[in-house]
Amino acid sequence: MSSDSRSFAIVPAAGRGTRLDAAVPKQYLPLAGRTVLEWSVDVLDRARWIEQVLVVVAADDTRAAALLAARPRVRVIDVGGATRRDSVLNAMRMLTLARPHDWVLVHDAARPGLTAAALERLRGSLADDPVGGLLAQRVADTVKRAGGQVGAPRVAQTLERDGLWLAQTPQMFRYGPLLAALERHPSVTDEAGAIEADGGVPRLVEGPRSNFKVTTLEDLEMMQSLLDATDAADRR
Repeated sequence: MSSDSRSFAIVPAAGRGTRLDAAVPKQYLPLAGRTVLEWSVDVLDRARWIEQVLVVVAADDTRAAALLAARPRVRVIDVGGATRRDSVLNAMRMLTLARPHDWVLVHDAARPGLTAAALERLRGSLADDPVGGLLAQRVADTVKRAGGQVGAPRVAQTLERDGLWLAQTPQMFRYGPLLAALERHPSVTDEAGAIEADGGVPRLVEGPRSNFKVTTLEDLEMMQSLLDATDAADRR
């Protein structure tokens, strides 16, 4: 890692979380005494080597600013777009102090289980990497591709799981190459995909199982149990 490179974090939080069918977007659901968003921002905010954390919300969203007001290194910006790519790109364009060789870490607002150890492992693993990379989990289960009628799927194929990984966040890349890749590839679903589309080969860094994305009510309940258990262990 260049000795003068700086690091910035972006947390896209403009989604509505419709799959959870909750009264509020999932990033604002209560979780172990906080909201999902507060847990997701917390590890980034405590990493002193990250200069600023940008939380990207929708234009009509005032919740995040109130929740995060006491965090001076966190800035809430209401430039959320229609997709994750749009939100991240809008935030990157507001990083006017970022230089091409500085690092940008993008972390999902709905991944409250990120650990400080995993964040430091990502940083250390990419210190001298020319491309950048992301936290990810090796696929351990047998993977089936579905076929058949809609609503009544059947197994169409069993996939070879060797070499398969589940992408997590943060995804960490240099500001200049990531900005250019996101501008050129509007249909990508994550930052690694944009870098890949531009010819880069991101590095995979083992992430913790706790770093799963909260998408369903069951996910929320699992995360609640996990954080409760962690808190109890810390009090011993």
